[in-house]
Amino acid sequence: MARAQGARAQMALAFETTYGTPPASGFTRMPFASTSLGAEQPLLNSELLGYGRDPLAPIKDAVTADGDVVVPLDAEAFGFWLKAAFGAPTTTGTGPWTHEFQSGSWTLPSTSIETGMPEVPRFAMYSGCVLDQITWQMQRSGLLTATARLVAQGETVGTTTSAFGAPASPPAALELKRFGHFNGAITRNGSALGNVVSAEITYANNLDRIETIRSDGRIDGADPSIAALTGRIEVRFADQTLMTQAINGEACEMEFAYVLPSGESLRLTVHAVYLPRPRIEISGPQGVQATFDWQAARDSIVGRMCTATLVNDVETY
Repeated sequence: MARAQGARAQMALAFETTYGTPPASGFTRMPFASTSLGAEQPLLNSELLGYGRDPLAPIKDAVTADGDVVVPLDAEAFGFWLKAAFGAPTTTGTGPWTHEFQSGSWTLPSTSIETGMPEVPRFAMYSGCVLDQITWQMQRSGLLTATARLVAQGETVGTTTSAFGAPASPPAALELKRFGHFNGAITRNGSALGNVVSAEITYANNLDRIETIRSDGRIDGADPSIAALTGRIEVRFADQTLMTQAINGEACEMEFAYVLPSGESLRLTVHAVYLPRPRIEISGPQGVQATFDWQAARDSIVGRMCTATLVNDVETY
């Protein structure tokens, strides 16, 4: 008897035309490291009395479908997650193409995501997936991945696939060109920011679930509210540049970028970054480090909080 193994798992994604309705075609095979995407429906204990000490049967509660997907930061597939986070990009060029994603959109696209374990077989289609948050870290070594947190409308489980293996419309396959930590760089107001030990970036749409009364227990949608772009920078304390900015309450522009030798690149430009005044501790004979938990805001000149620019060989998202 075949048993489920993560090594055989597969995932495909497609953007929906109508929220909560999986498209019949247009799926793309997605690389991923792990996923907790799933639906759960808790049971409510019966509160009724008069039937003895043994409880009556429990009642089903509402369905909750959500979870995380850990994905690599790569030159092609990551564009789908950027579109889910920011909306459709503005694309220019004739190959390679430049895709510019801007924050501030009131309308976010929904996706259908199918995860499959063919050996069982079990194929789960998650419809109405809207991206709530995406986060990743920059450091000196290790595997570079991002975590996308999704809110879905529901889950449909079957023994046959809707996204894989269809002869008429097989899922598209992208070339994996993965960024590494050694491809990364951080700039502040156009100049390289030195002495950075690690950095963390989190963009959140802060979704508001529309929890209306329905016979199937699902939500009616997930609307974006005030967005948030936050993070953390840990630096070796070598000068007063960041500390002076924090004390003065000024904003700076920061760019977190990855560039491959073949020309593909990913740049997240945060137009107005504000730094808190941190505590500077001397904890021992080693180097002194300072941690800045930064926050971003809308820049009045640019008119938005951030811009993500992806350069690759994909013509359109």
